[in-house]
Amino acid sequence: MSHGRRRFSSMSRVMLLLPTTTYRTKAFVDAALKLKVDVVAASEQPSTLASRNPEGLITLDFANPELATLRAKEYATHYPVDAVIPVDEETAVVAAHVAKALKLDHNPIETAITAKNKYLMREAFDRQGLNVPSFVLVSLDRVPHTLPNRVGFPCVVKPVFLSTSRGVMRANNQEELKAAVKRLEGIVSDPNVAHRGGKLAREALFEEFVPGFEVAVEGLITSGEFRSLAIFDKPDPLNGPFFEETIYVTPSRLAPDLQRQIIEATAQATQAMGFRRGPVHAEVRVNENGAWVIEVAARAIGGLCSRALKFGDDISLEELIIRHALGENVSSIQRERGAAGVMMIPIPRSGALREILGLVEARRVPFIEDVVITAHLTQKIQPPPEGASYLGFIFSRADTPDQVERAIRDSHSRLEFVIE
Repeated sequence: MSHGRRRFSSMSRVMLLLPTTTYRTKAFVDAALKLKVDVVAASEQPSTLASRNPEGLITLDFANPELATLRAKEYATHYPVDAVIPVDEETAVVAAHVAKALKLDHNPIETAITAKNKYLMREAFDRQGLNVPSFVLVSLDRVPHTLPNRVGFPCVVKPVFLSTSRGVMRANNQEELKAAVKRLEGIVSDPNVAHRGGKLAREALFEEFVPGFEVAVEGLITSGEFRSLAIFDKPDPLNGPFFEETIYVTPSRLAPDLQRQIIEATAQATQAMGFRRGPVHAEVRVNENGAWVIEVAARAIGGLCSRALKFGDDISLEELIIRHALGENVSSIQRERGAAGVMMIPIPRSGALREILGLVEARRVPFIEDVVITAHLTQKIQPPPEGASYLGFIFSRADTPDQVERAIRDSHSRLEFVIE
């Protein structure tokens, strides 16, 4: 039977932890429907339909893992759950708590906590002798007047808990460092950010800037063993002062030995953090001193970017994750032949989005699969370091990575965003 037609028992049920802010809901639900797997959608906001569909909808307090676990255990006494899947960093810790309580395969709770805390991650890498930049944890309530000698300039200032490059800034001297800290203070003081971060919102990481180019690695872990699903080249340099990501292209155009080095470093990083099971997404910088794992997230690639990945007989990344979570051996399922890529359309400046021009022309570019605009008209938008979203996504598929990159850049050049 082909992989694309595999069906699980009608008794199989997955609990998807879906924050209201996530882009991932539709992709995961569609994958579950394709597999004929029952889904319970868990969100932090109660649904008006929950009383009519107690089997399919549940409210969990993602900020309170203990309370969420009690609620999930109560649910599971009526509707058995076979897998718990967090779709992003916001839910990884809760997922570990819930899966442990339900006696399901899961990552250790400590691993999920480490994956959300860049300082704990640095410490884990350092203990295992991995390439790690010099770093120091700083309280935003007691910022030192000068940069500690062991770090030095240029340095990178980052909050320990935020993702999507939010709050990450490069400083080349003391004056820039002071400005970056002030800017970071403004970001983490936002009530929504402060609530999400809790005590972590008052902590920052100062670390040595790692020169070189950057790639992203998508992987899946089974019984502690890391398997690379894809390496994405990032052709646009990420050298600061901010670190907004744009284009991802796979397969990588790097030499095979360098790709092996990147995969080996990523595997070592996941082992250092104690990962046991599930998807991971890593950011890795490479220079003459080797591969430096910047971070490993306990989730798959973010936003709508997973659409750039297809496996086997038209299997999505979300379908692969659900199959794996339910215990299927997916080791033989490989990424499709050919090249693919995505651009996270950058926000050029802050303001209100008033108009989008050139969308039809952008979609007509050869090898462009789709252009999806996720920002809505009148929405107030911000680029990094304050912003945490994109204008949308451009997807391409072609025979070669070069064709993919050229198509994405051509498509993007035809778009114009009117921002007031």
